[in-house]
Amino acid sequence: MANTSYQPRLQTKYRTEVVSALQKKFNYKSVMQVPRLTKICLNQGINGAVGDKKLVDIAVDEMTRIAGQKAIATLSKKDISNFKLRKHMPIGARVTLRGVNMYEFLDRLISVSLPRVRDFKGVNEKAFDGRGNYTMGVTEQIIFPEIDIDKVNRITGMDITFVTTAQTNEEAYELLKELGMPFKNIKKDNQ
Repeated sequence: MANTSYQPRLQTKYRTEVVSALQKKFNYKSVMQVPRLTKICLNQGINGAVGDKKLVDIAVDEMTRIAGQKAIATLSKKDISNFKLRKHMPIGARVTLRGVNMYEFLDRLISVSLPRVRDFKGVNEKAFDGRGNYTMGVTEQIIFPEIDIDKVNRITGMDITFVTTAQTNEEAYELLKELGMPFKNIKKDNQ
């Protein structure tokens, strides 16, 4: 049985600080109206996976180490003869994080991984989808401390999607900002 008394730092911060800050800003009548993070999806397409099956295995292993949870291979949905692609061939890796693993990953992403990005000025604040979800791309998997740079033979990127219960982009932006997501300040960059 898992230790139920452990709570990640960001989960505690959400309950103690973020809920009250968002409630004041948007005038929610109930705590249940306050948007929350429901899951984080990591997705990686593998270039050249059709020709070399080991690339998918390496990607699944790396993604498992990054997420702290078992990743699975994604399969193609249809045949595309120009790419020599057949239905149900492994072409990528993905993992969906919820609960404790989600908050732990977000904490590591914000405090350790993103500051390791070269020339990092913040993440783009225009990548919301209109329904309260945010997607960002990472160009190199070596920004994660779980990846041993000496054992990496290919630099690959991934998409990270934050799924929230927010109804608008503004609510989702404020939620992620309160959790510590380092968004670019566009107004200062243009001056």
